[in-house]
Amino acid sequence: MVATHGQAVYPTATELLITADGGGSNGSRTKLWKVELQKLADEIGLALTVSHFPPGTSKWNKIEHRMFAAISLNWRGRPLTTYETIVELIGATTTKTGLTIECALDCNSYPTGIKVTDEELAAVNLTHPDDQNLQWDYTIRPRLSTSKNGKS
Repeated sequence: MVATHGQAVYPTATELLITADGGGSNGSRTKLWKVELQKLADEIGLALTVSHFPPGTSKWNKIEHRMFAAISLNWRGRPLTTYETIVELIGATTTKTGLTIECALDCNSYPTGIKVTDEELAAVNLTHPDDQNLQWDYTIRPRLSTSKNGKS
């Protein structure tokens, strides 16, 4: 299989842009989200710039909107009885304009109720841009002492 994304395609990348909804587990106010992003930045050695859509406006995410519209058309009239059926239908979604979707089932279990201390949050290497959207836009940079691949 030919690599189509990630480090294989962008080996000199120093930053990754993440767009996220404004609420839920990846919301702009969620402490655990930021702590886990710090772990990811440290692991991959890239700065992670996050831009949250304002709450209730995920419809502004053009990629997500285009993707889910195509998936819904592909599902039409088929009962979603198993995870395998869902993954297959999502992965088989294409459009005339070239949209293709990759899908995999994540069978890992994730603990709930994790509490993040103020100290853990303070250890996140987070900076805000000099603009109006301080709570929605920020960058988390790898911590030099913990970066694993030397990219920081």
